[in-house]
Amino acid sequence: MPVQIETLEQRLKAEAARLGFAACAIARADAAPQAGQRLRAWLGAGHHGEMLWMEERAEQRGSPQGLWPDVRSVIMLGMSYAPGRDPLALADAGDRARISVYAQGKDYHDTVKKGLKALARWLVAQQDGALKVFVDTAPVMEKPLAMAAGLGWQGKHSNLVSRTHGSWLFLGAIYSEIALTPDEGEVDHCGSCTACQSACPTDAFPAPYVVDARRCISYLTIEHKGPIPEEFRAAIGNRVYGCDDCLAVCPWNKFADRAAANRAFVGRAELAAPAIEDLLALDDAAFREIFSGSPIKRIGRDRMVRNAAIAAGNSGDPRLMEKLRPLAVDPDPVVAEAARWAMGRLSI
Repeated sequence: MPVQIETLEQRLKAEAARLGFAACAIARADAAPQAGQRLRAWLGAGHHGEMLWMEERAEQRGSPQGLWPDVRSVIMLGMSYAPGRDPLALADAGDRARISVYAQGKDYHDTVKKGLKALARWLVAQQDGALKVFVDTAPVMEKPLAMAAGLGWQGKHSNLVSRTHGSWLFLGAIYSEIALTPDEGEVDHCGSCTACQSACPTDAFPAPYVVDARRCISYLTIEHKGPIPEEFRAAIGNRVYGCDDCLAVCPWNKFADRAAANRAFVGRAELAAPAIEDLLALDDAAFREIFSGSPIKRIGRDRMVRNAAIAAGNSGDPRLMEKLRPLAVDPDPVVAEAARWAMGRLSI
């Protein structure tokens, strides 16, 4: 019986699995030609809000060759963070804050980049050729490229959906000069389902597959630096960092391979259901200590306390007034305004 010789692509995927990636597939560098056009339309509509970096590097973001003319192949990789429990379980827990599933464990930037660098070193050892690694830190259109490679498709909530991993993949990319054999792209399997659209508390989807960041709770609690517009505050509920609603209701999640979840992303117990009153009491030092090693650290103490004040105002718990009073004169004017708003809500 002849010995089967594995291809470079097969060995690459085996090495990716060994390094903790749940998914690995390859696309040609020019495999997502519509991505740049859709990006420009999205930016033109102002849907990016204050995320000016999306606009400033739009040409580089629009295609892999726009960022690096020599790229020939894109290796798309996914690490699973499939949650072990219902992300919506705390929806009615007024005294508890909700943190998005992806942020309850270790910072995905560090974990995914470590894996990407290790895989890149392995690839260079197999075959000469320059390459670059990216994980949410450069102008790369990860989701269209992941669809072109076959990892999944962009659902109506605009995020990637996988038949194997549901909505729970962190994406990373390796751009390579090597002309690797591409995989077959994925097709859209959303059909007539509108579960994600209907679940959005703030109506952030002006159309299927399009998200208006200015109305999205993830954007408002993480990226937005100023006062959160009052029209969205009640809908934010007890969410203090991100929102999982549109992801959590996706029917494809029932097929998600939870055994494939990377243990680095298992949620820390203290971030699973933190008390709102504890978050209101944070100073800068306490914030840094609690959220060390977490992606949450990037928003800083003031934004977290602003979000916690909004959650307190929605809690219906008058006992939180004592925690809010000192914040009403907080040195940060955005925090102070949110605290006064919350006190007004609890006084009704």
